[in-house]
Order: sequence, then C-alpha cells, then structure tokens
Amino acid sequence: MSRKLLKSGMIVSAMTLISRVLGLVRDVVIANLMGAGTSADVFFFANKIPNFLRRLFAEGAFAQAFVPVLTEYQQKQTSDEIRDLLSKVAGTLGVIITLVTAVGVIGSPVLTALFGGGWFLAWVNDEPDGAKFELASLMLKITFPYLWFITFTALAGSILNSRGRFAVSAFTPVFLNIAIISAAIFISPNMEQAEIGLAIGVFLGGLIQFLFQIPFLIKEKALVKPVWGWKHPGVTKIRTLMLPAIFGVSVSQINLLLDTFIASFLMTGSISYLYYSDRLLEFPLGLFGIAIATVILPALSKKHVNAEEKEFESTMDWGVKAILLLGMPAMCGLIVLAKPMLMVLFMRGEFTLHHVEMASYSLMAYGCGLLSFMLIKVLAPGYYSRQDTKTPVRYGIIAMVSNMVFNLILAFPFGYVGLALATSMSAFLNAGLLYRGLHKAGVYRVSKQTGLFFVKALLSSCVMVGLLLYFLPSQEVWVAQAFHERAVALLMLIVAGGGSYLLSMVICGVRPWKLKTGL
Repeated sequence: MSRKLLKSGMIVSAMTLISRVLGLVRDVVIANLMGAGTSADVFFFANKIPNFLRRLFAEGAFAQAFVPVLTEYQQKQTSDEIRDLLSKVAGTLGVIITLVTAVGVIGSPVLTALFGGGWFLAWVNDEPDGAKFELASLMLKITFPYLWFITFTALAGSILNSRGRFAVSAFTPVFLNIAIISAAIFISPNMEQAEIGLAIGVFLGGLIQFLFQIPFLIKEKALVKPVWGWKHPGVTKIRTLMLPAIFGVSVSQINLLLDTFIASFLMTGSISYLYYSDRLLEFPLGLFGIAIATVILPALSKKHVNAEEKEFESTMDWGVKAILLLGMPAMCGLIVLAKPMLMVLFMRGEFTLHHVEMASYSLMAYGCGLLSFMLIKVLAPGYYSRQDTKTPVRYGIIAMVSNMVFNLILAFPFGYVGLALATSMSAFLNAGLLYRGLHKAGVYRVSKQTGLFFVKALLSSCVMVGLLLYFLPSQEVWVAQAFHERAVALLMLIVAGGGSYLLSMVICGVRPWKLKTGL
C-alpha cells in the first residue's frame, strides 16, 4: 500500500508542481503589473472571497464529506446506485451553489462591507480609501461566478480521485493560472483599470477548469444528469457530514479572511504583503501537504470501511512521516530564504525593494506555521475518513477563537506581520488538538520510531539552516546582481540546502528513498 500511495503522491505532486510554478509565474506577472499598492490590494480582496467559499463548497468541506461516502458506495453498492448518487449530489449541489452565486453577485457591496470594513467606513466618511470599496464591489461581481465553476470542478475531481485518477484534478488548476496570465498580458493593458482585466481572467479560468473535466468524466462513465435529491440517503449522509466540516476544514481560510478584515484598517499594501507571502507558503504546502492528504483520504476511507484498523494507523503514520521528511526543511528554508525568494520572483516593475522588505517579514511569520499547516492536512483525514466531522469542528472553533485573540494581541503592535504570526500560532494549536483527539481515541499514536524520526529531521534541518546562513550573501550583493545572477544564486542555495539536509538524514540513519516501504 505504501508503494501505491507513494506513486499516487508523486503523481499529484508532479501535477501540483506544474500548477504551482505557473502560479508563481502568475504572481510575478501581477506583481510586475500592479506591485503592492491599492490596485493589488483590491484585486487580491476580490479574488479571496470566492476562493474562501470554494473551500466550503468545493475541495474543502464538500470533498471531505463526499469522498468517504462515495468510497463506501463503490465498495458496497451497484453501479446504478452509484450513478444515482452522483446524479442526486450534482443536482442538489448545483441548485445550492447557483443560489449562493446569484446572491454573491447581487450582494457584492454587502460582502465587501462585511470583509473590508476599513474600506467601507472610509467610503461612508468620504475618505480616499473609499474608492477601494467601490472598486472591490465591482470586481467581486466579476470574480464571484468562479465559485460556481470551481464547485463542479471539485465534484468531478473528487469522483476521479476516488477512482485513482489523481493526475487530472491535480493538473486542472494550471488552466486558472494560464487564464490570469493571459488576461494580464492581453486584456489588462487595454483597460483603464488593469485589475478588472485580471478579474475577467479569474472568471475565464474557472470556466476552462470546469470544461476540462468533462471528457474524463465521460471516459469514467460518471457524467450524469443532475437531479434534485435533498432526501436521497447518500445526499443526506453527505450534507450531515458536510455541515460541521464546513467550519472544521475551513478554519485556516476563516483566519485568512479575518486577517483581510483587520488588514483593511492597516496601511495600504498590507493585504498585498500577506497575499504574496501566502502564495509562497502555498507552494510547499500544495506540493507536499495537500498532495499527501489527497491520496491518503481515499485510502483511509477504504481501510475504515473494511475495518482494517492496523492498516489505517499505518497509513496515518506514513502520512505523518512523509510530512516530517518534507515539511521540516521546507519550513526552515522558507524562513531563511524569504527575502532572496521575494527578490528573485517579484522585484521588478511596480514591485520595489521596499515591497520585498515588507513582504519578507510576513513570509517569515507564515513560514513558522508551515509544518503545522501540513500536519493539519494529514491529520484531518483521520477523522473525515471515519465520517467524524464533529470533532474537527470543535477543535476548529477553539483554533479560530484563539486566532482572534492572537490577532488582537499582535495586530496593532506588529501590523500585518502580527496577523501572519497569529495565523501560524493558531495552526500549531489546531494540529496539536487534532493529534490529541486521534491519540485519545486510539486511532493514531506517534510511535517511538516516529518521535526519533522527528528529532533526526530537526537536527538535519538545523544543519541545513547553518549552511544557508553561512553562504547567504548580504542584501547589498543581492540588489547589485542582475536577475539571472540572483536566480542562479538562489537555486544554488536551495540545492546546497536540500543536499545538506538529505546527507544529514542519511548520516542519522534515515533512508528517504525507502518511503515507499513505509519508512
């Protein structure tokens, strides 16, 4: 099983890598076009709200509830009953998401006032920042339909993932990045407000992602006619699991929206600094954490249905060790190389050295929580695969309330950096609570071997950090270099750091290439 999981994880990681690289290219283009000023703040705001709801109705809570139920049907029911389930799920979800999308488009000013309180108050008081409120309300009308497209894209992806077709859904986000990049190059330059062109790119990206999935559903004989089925047993089970999961799985997204709300009261650029930092954080999180979580959820669901308790725990342990192996050096590298990465990726056009300096602080603060974010992605499926959504919700509420408290304590003395640090602290708390719950329930307990593995990964990461700090050039050297020189220097540091980490792990007795046999 470990070999099969590793193969699936590598496929998802490879597809995700392509998507993340294009995502970075997209962000480079946006940074060059708008920098980190008013236009960038408004675009990121208008893009963030439908993306937050995407986590609720699409690959977040919905997938966590849908995949275990679909897996159970595929193990125990006939093909006609499976198709009937898919038909009723598609129809029920379709009606709900259509209503939500319509409300979002019509009520965009209300949503903007709700999540951008600082801009709304500026608009009410006729202050300069009031223009942000008006522009954000307009752009939200363009970006909000993305939610409709991506919800059905996620439904298709969940079906394909449950049948072992991980590559398709992992590759699909590539089209969103291509659409936004194309909009930045061909649409935005021809408009008075470049950010509106980018919003059109978001809309087109959602449409293309939706259409891309259809041929693969046809091939799997899973393209069905949507039919309303609110009281269908499978739909009832999914919505029963989904309602609490909406909160539990989306805690980090709610925290990010709280950050956005508070940042609307802070200096111009705060939302943009948090966005660019979050984008770099999402690269290793998606490449490793989400990829591993994607492949173990169907596997854990099958183990639970077949009552294979030891295999269930073994699969959980495989996921945790994989996260420790990859997440520890990623976290340390992100913190140490924050400024060089921002320089290489974004410092051109409207994105200045000052923007690099400011964004690097929030990136380091976010980076402190990377390992926690990744562990959440692996520990949460331990609940959802057993169709337990209430426990993660309870922990999610604790983490979110804690994040609010951390925000109030840290935001105003440290600004947007305090917001990023508060998010990392709440993620650490959430991961700890998730593990404690699994431990108390006897579902998963960290063995002495895993504890020793953590120590070895920590020591090896310290060696890597020492080497990076020793060879890291000064800021003056980075600024004086041409782009290609900075890129080569950064690549050499990453390779040297990764090489030192792997060598240290081998010296400590770890054989990373044996991951396929369960470490």
